[in-house]
Amino acid sequence: MASEDTTVGHWDATYSAGDTNRSWYQPHAQASVEAIQAVGTVSDTVIDVGGGASTLVDDLLDAGYRELTVLDVSNEGMQIARDRLGQRSDHVRWLVEDITTWRADQVFDLWHDRAVLHFLTTALQQSAYREAMLQATHPGSTVVIGVFGPNGPPQCSGLDVVHFDETKIKQLLGPDFAIISQERREHTTPSGNAQEFLWTSATRIR
Repeated sequence: MASEDTTVGHWDATYSAGDTNRSWYQPHAQASVEAIQAVGTVSDTVIDVGGGASTLVDDLLDAGYRELTVLDVSNEGMQIARDRLGQRSDHVRWLVEDITTWRADQVFDLWHDRAVLHFLTTALQQSAYREAMLQATHPGSTVVIGVFGPNGPPQCSGLDVVHFDETKIKQLLGPDFAIISQERREHTTPSGNAQEFLWTSATRIR
């Protein structure tokens, strides 16, 4: 597992060079919003894991969500989002944390992750991620996870990634979760390249 300081330094430097030109950028988080609205309500407490500078928080605020938390290892990334939101950022709780070591001080109705899990390339990191997810949710909570599918890129932002198919993500979730839906969708990067994502929604059942 890379040290936290190395991870923080990498992502702070990446975000300091700009966000809208990065492969992950999307002006609206359409796939995420659609998945969240399909399984939850605006009264849900929502955590966006690895949210960084993502525009998802803007879209959820526009849709009426108010119990929002964004977690990311990079304060630089979240500062981009806070600056963009202005006073509306006061409606969001911002946590600078490493998902592999973080333990929540509350439980959430909905866990959302677009593109964090596929950076966790070792079994130890993935196990730590799952433990954090279990500690931050309750039976009845929903998780929405978007990761690179089998045909996704070999690297992202200069880092190796791991690819997931439907079976592999189901195995990671384990018997504590029941799959609601799985769908492969393409994300078009600012440079026009297509990236395959696998989106999974699941309910925690125990």
